[in-house]
Amino acid sequence: MPRLLSAARSELGAVAALLIVAGGLLAFLHVSDEVAEGDTRAFDLAVLKALRLPGDPNSLIGPKWLHLAATDITALGSVTVLGLIVVLALALMLCLKRWSEALVVLVGAGGGVAISQGLKQLFGRERPDLVYRAVEAANPSFPSGHAMLSAVVFLTLGALAARFAPLKRIKALALGAAVVLSVLVGASRIYLGVHWTSDVLAGWSLGAAWAMACWVAAWAWERRFGAPAISPRGTNAP
Repeated sequence: MPRLLSAARSELGAVAALLIVAGGLLAFLHVSDEVAEGDTRAFDLAVLKALRLPGDPNSLIGPKWLHLAATDITALGSVTVLGLIVVLALALMLCLKRWSEALVVLVGAGGGVAISQGLKQLFGRERPDLVYRAVEAANPSFPSGHAMLSAVVFLTLGALAARFAPLKRIKALALGAAVVLSVLVGASRIYLGVHWTSDVLAGWSLGAAWAMACWVAAWAWERRFGAPAISPRGTNAP
């Protein structure tokens, strides 16, 4: 037991990531089961109605600037914007010859898209009625692709940045920014009426689990085959 506790303390990041993977998968399975049974319908509809003016499902609550801000924020979770972020991140890593990190980002983003689209076709859930939608949306509703893919991309990049950041406050900033961006994107999908709340909860859960699974795989590869590809000083490790 003392050896196990010592190992856990020395690899706290990996332990935390594994816990997120397990918790995310369990949360997704629970939400998906509730959605399949139709048990989330009343809750999802109540949330949508609470975000609309009484008796007018076409009108969002809140000031006009909030509507515009939500539209801008939701674009951060689109395939186009996330694709550009991934391409730029890959270009940077390849220029610095950080092959393992580039592979993690590529597999994470590509796998996230494949998982999201596959589950959408499997569940085939209808989106909220058109009267609730403030922006256009296509494809089935469950899980939220914006919520899932933003969690995958931002958390993967945040975890990689935190892994090699020299200061704790920089690690906290990287991870905190990733979480905040993911939460804002998912919340905007609910507010704009293009997703049910359960869609977004499932997207967050599965996205976080997949991002951390990719991170753990990279960590295990590093432990098995050699030193980190990046040192805290930003140079290639010997």
